[in-house]
Amino acid sequence: MRASNHLIGLLNFTTFLLSVPILGGGIWLSSRANNTDCLKFLQWPLIVIGVSIMVVSLAGFAGACYRNTFLMYLYLWTMFLIIATLIGFIIFAYAVTDKGSGRAVMNRVYPDYYLEDYDGWLKERVASESYWGKISSCIRDSKVCGKMGRYVGGVPESADMFALRKLSPIQSGCCKPPTECGYVYNNETVWTPGGGLVGNSPDCSNWTNDQSQLCYSCDSCKAGVLASVKKSWRKVSVINIVVLIILVIAYVVACAAFRNNKRMDNDEPYGETRMEKSQPSRIHF
Repeated sequence: MRASNHLIGLLNFTTFLLSVPILGGGIWLSSRANNTDCLKFLQWPLIVIGVSIMVVSLAGFAGACYRNTFLMYLYLWTMFLIIATLIGFIIFAYAVTDKGSGRAVMNRVYPDYYLEDYDGWLKERVASESYWGKISSCIRDSKVCGKMGRYVGGVPESADMFALRKLSPIQSGCCKPPTECGYVYNNETVWTPGGGLVGNSPDCSNWTNDQSQLCYSCDSCKAGVLASVKKSWRKVSVINIVVLIILVIAYVVACAAFRNNKRMDNDEPYGETRMEKSQPSRIHF
């Protein structure tokens, strides 16, 4: 009995520790939402799951220490619901960030981003006029484009050096015009028409050198936000999957230990059958 209680207590302490990376992932996404991705709703379910695991683990730990059957029942059922929710959330995160990626550009290290490469619920939400106004305002306030400037030997970087940069999706989609438009590089956020536009994308006419506007109204900027969210979510999802596997293992072991405790409480001898025939057969093997 004491060994089983110690095992359940250890498992609850383990699940408490596992809540830390989930909560940390949610907080990291929250910081990204405030400073980079500007999508401020996807991180909250993850934070709620992390806090729930932390609270439930403490209840299970207390139930194991004080042999409180109610707390242990509460722990097992609630942890089952949390695991099911985490599975659903991981599937949802992969589903809404499944499609879309940057397109390679000739003689450029950075890719360009196109809204038509993306599909589904997340695209519709980001591209909606009411929601995009908040996102574009967040990107503008983050000054991500204003921080792109680089100097080499006290001189601004050249067009050739800029072409070799690894830009973030938002920098590529929101802070410069699409490459197909044929604009000529002056600096990171100032581009001039070069002998007529070669692209027929609406983004070519939406680009402006006004530093408060740039390409914030472009579809490429919306695609850059989607690509940035996808990149962030894939990083967090790897951690969530590892934590989920460990949680499931810990939950199965906790169920087995709890059943063993109940068997001992009922004075059931371990390893023996609970019922025997009143008139056993005469044939023995």
